[in-house]
Amino acid sequence: MTTLTIGFILIAVLIALVLLGMQIAYALFAVAFAGIWIIRDNLDLAFKMLELTAYSGIADYLFATIPLFVLMGLLVSVSNVGRDTFEVADVLLRRMICGLGVATVAANTVFAAVTGVSIASAAVFTRVAVPEMTRHGYRPAFAAGTVAGSSVLGMLIPPSLLLIIYGVLAEVSIGGMFLAGIVPGIMLAGGFVIMLIGLTIVVPGFVLSDPAASKARRLDLTAPKMPLRTMASKLFPIVMLVFLVLGGLYSGFFTPTEAGGIGAFGALLVAIARRSLDRHKLWDVMKQTGVISVSILVLLIAASFYSRMLSIAGLPNAIAGLVTDSGFGPYGFLFFYAVIILLMGMILDSTSILLIMVPIAAPIAQGMGIDLSHFGIVTVLAVEIGLLTPPFGISVFTVHNTLNDPDVSVEQIFAATLPFIGVMLAVLVIVGIFPGVSTLFL
Repeated sequence: MTTLTIGFILIAVLIALVLLGMQIAYALFAVAFAGIWIIRDNLDLAFKMLELTAYSGIADYLFATIPLFVLMGLLVSVSNVGRDTFEVADVLLRRMICGLGVATVAANTVFAAVTGVSIASAAVFTRVAVPEMTRHGYRPAFAAGTVAGSSVLGMLIPPSLLLIIYGVLAEVSIGGMFLAGIVPGIMLAGGFVIMLIGLTIVVPGFVLSDPAASKARRLDLTAPKMPLRTMASKLFPIVMLVFLVLGGLYSGFFTPTEAGGIGAFGALLVAIARRSLDRHKLWDVMKQTGVISVSILVLLIAASFYSRMLSIAGLPNAIAGLVTDSGFGPYGFLFFYAVIILLMGMILDSTSILLIMVPIAAPIAQGMGIDLSHFGIVTVLAVEIGLLTPPFGISVFTVHNTLNDPDVSVEQIFAATLPFIGVMLAVLVIVGIFPGVSTLFL
């Protein structure tokens, strides 16, 4: 049996282990260790490679980015910044068709520019937006689907944990990945807004349970207005954080790690100023930061070990040869790669897909002349769609569990996210065909 055959068998074993319920980190370690041992027939070498990877895998200063951005996102979540952002967006967009839906997308877009975590957005806006939308004549399932669909913006609009993980795995600049995500993120948010308005006009029954109540609210001239001073006070914290983190990062004043530190400190000041952080909440935030950060860092060590096993097996070069010999150009490769990611998104979580696929695919993409920042945006967009597709759909299940409404089934929420998936597929095609969309600021 050739090393190449062994490599393909090990990838199949890895996917099988994950589907059987083994945690992705353990599966990566086990498959990589077994692969090196079998291919080189040397148990000591497998242990030595594991030892070297455990140290070198996360020894770089850059990896401090992860706990700092996680801490910032958690501090922002406990400060009720998401609720305030939604309230301001609601007031500003009240007169629009599907105003509350558009307000949810707008608030999620701004919130994503600070937290970078889709699950946090889904949990926050399920509590904030769904009751308000339902009260004003929107179908509960559609309201929940709007929150789930727009929550994926957190994975694309920088700073994003998925972009950080991709940058580490593909060995490209994290700051560059953040820049590459700006235009596709804005396109995605704009596409959601256009889709919501169009659906409300063309198929109002899909959006509204009480169209008359929604229209009356939109045309109500006596609705209470929010004073500019109140609006400014509600928006100031998140605007300040966006300016500090993204402004400093894009101007070159901060490195990604420094931007994470400044953002975490700014979020701490916001939480203290709003008196939303007592010692019990602070302990919970620090504990969650540790758990999430360590989990991600262990995953990255496991992925690095797995990547070394693939290199020993010669798998990336062999697959690159097969792709070249088959006559697929860069676009053909991108198409089949995106299809594989979409299929994997139905059964695996986003981080697992990145850890399994990027070490294999990134060298092939680079060899075919594809810009790795552009390739990363295509990857993250395709992975994001998996957050909304059954049977896994973690964003949908997060919204369903947070909502805890027996009248709204998870199947209804999946159906309500279909228009969002359509928009995401359209943006994925545009970004795939026109690389300049993602490399505009690079």
